[in-house]
Amino acid sequence: MRYLHTMIRVGDLDRSINFYTDVLGFSLVSRNDYPEGEFTLAFLRAPGDADGGPMLELTYNWGVASYDLGKGYGHIALQVESMDAFAGQLAAHGQRFSWGPGKAPNGRTVIAFIVDPDGYQIELIEQH
Repeated sequence: MRYLHTMIRVGDLDRSINFYTDVLGFSLVSRNDYPEGEFTLAFLRAPGDADGGPMLELTYNWGVASYDLGKGYGHIALQVESMDAFAGQLAAHGQRFSWGPGKAPNGRTVIAFIVDPDGYQIELIEQH
């Protein structure tokens, strides 16, 4: 078994692609329209992940601008080399942490959270 991808639904595909590529440094691997189903799929790979590694699938259902995220979804987690450096990267794009940085419950790891344009939580975990 191999982990392939995680899919999230987005209300504005271009806005989401720009957030994940410009702010977080992901690369766009593919983007395909499916007119018969009225949706578009975009696959992105996080910086540092090898070809063939897991991806983030952004699904845009044509004409749907937003979703109720509900109470079951948690977050996406990404490792960053330096929380301070990443804070500068966020600021350069007019973004900020929604929580933190602060210590994780284990008391050793520095974590923070940001929110993507559709309201999905992204946990940032500082490499140690």
